[in-house]
Amino acid sequence: MKRLIFTDLDGTFLNHHNYSFEESFEALQKIKAAGVPLIFTTSKTKAEVEYLQEKVGISEPFIVENGAALFIPEGYQGFDLSFLEKYDDKRIMVFGKSYTKILEFYRRYKERCSMAGLSDMSDEEIVHLTGLNQRDVILAKQRDFTEPFILKDKTKLEALKKSAHTYGLKITKGGRFYHIMSEFQDKGIAVIKTIELFEDLYHERVSSIALGDSQNDTAMLEHVDIPILIQKYDGSYLETNVPHIQKSSYQGSKGWNEMVLKYV
Repeated sequence: MKRLIFTDLDGTFLNHHNYSFEESFEALQKIKAAGVPLIFTTSKTKAEVEYLQEKVGISEPFIVENGAALFIPEGYQGFDLSFLEKYDDKRIMVFGKSYTKILEFYRRYKERCSMAGLSDMSDEEIVHLTGLNQRDVILAKQRDFTEPFILKDKTKLEALKKSAHTYGLKITKGGRFYHIMSEFQDKGIAVIKTIELFEDLYHERVSSIALGDSQNDTAMLEHVDIPILIQKYDGSYLETNVPHIQKSSYQGSKGWNEMVLKYV
């Protein structure tokens, strides 16, 4: 049976504090040797993921901005992907709303709801909040579908969620930021659609694994055969009711390596 691996990045494949994936080397080599698609499923942007893929040494499909879109390299595994829309050198399936629509809402509510969005932050502020270097900040700001933000007053969260709903939007919580996005997108929907697509392309059922550590990974974990929770940087685990969920013994890329070697 063909397999797919979906993985969150920050705090899962990448360590929370230094963004290193060095401790995942053994599992990465096993995945590459087996030819299993390693699908980064992340809140990061297309530009960020493409840069990371270069560093990792892979060219695989990936899901960006919390399930907003699936990108597949043109001609991936020899598949005819001409039925999908073209975007640069990729084919794309879109599940989210445009960044323009997201920013319209953000700008209308940012002051009354005490929000500080990525689009309003200086590069220096983003470096301070995330620990990213200057180049990575530039990539993070190349957004297509979602707006990450800091909520200065947590008591405004419920009112903000209600306002977002009236616009067909929603608010989710990631590792460092809240995110504004389409109400009808999440990592789970993107994973379901990606599995369906690959089953059509392979002409057989696929087995799926997902690894994550944060609230916005829950929907992804709910829709795979083997859901895996990675220990958080503070030693805790996300509280979840996902059935049969597996937990790593270690944090970040070391925990990721441990669990991938166990199941691939």
